[in-house]
Amino acid sequence: MAEAGTRTPRERYRAQVRTEIKEHAWAQIATAGASALSLNAIAKQMGMTGPALYRYFASRDELITELVTDAYRSLADTFRAAAEAGADLSTLAHALRGWALDDPQRYFLVYGTPVPGYHAPDGVTRIASEIMTPLLDACAALPSDRPGTPFDTHLDDHREWAASHPAPSVALHRALVFWTRLHGILSLELAGHFTGMGFDPARLFTAELDNLSAP
Repeated sequence: MAEAGTRTPRERYRAQVRTEIKEHAWAQIATAGASALSLNAIAKQMGMTGPALYRYFASRDELITELVTDAYRSLADTFRAAAEAGADLSTLAHALRGWALDDPQRYFLVYGTPVPGYHAPDGVTRIASEIMTPLLDACAALPSDRPGTPFDTHLDDHREWAASHPAPSVALHRALVFWTRLHGILSLELAGHFTGMGFDPARLFTAELDNLSAP
């Protein structure tokens, strides 16, 4: 894609319209969920005809793919920036929580209930795998006297979460546990399931992180 400064007026206009379409899509998702996303409704809100909007996104799935790609790229960039600053597991965990709280609808689009009938293309899942590289590095750096387990052996053929980035079994085990348990807390928090329980979800998140970081 041409850089912003070298785009023709037509290309700049097309990029602006696509951005506006995505903004309306996020507003729809916030109101009714991704499964209710409607290009015709967006066209009406923008004062366009349905066929005119389809010149920018050929289908609902193409639009969803663009939104999912943007979401994964945002988290991958957040993790990469943290890693470049020398992030440890705690820093990555709080970066994840901050990213999720900043835009819950973005979080739920990629880590919530799948959109019925939608299947992300391989290119999207490759971006998602980039997120795991700094996580695996952080887990590999943790001290651990834990012996290998049958679970670790089972993972031996599934270590490459990012291209050409193999990880020791212990690090992979810790990364999987970290990823699933912290996402469990985040999903419950963002869905409002802790409301009225009388405790601070941030403290629960930190306590779970401390447990996961222990040797």
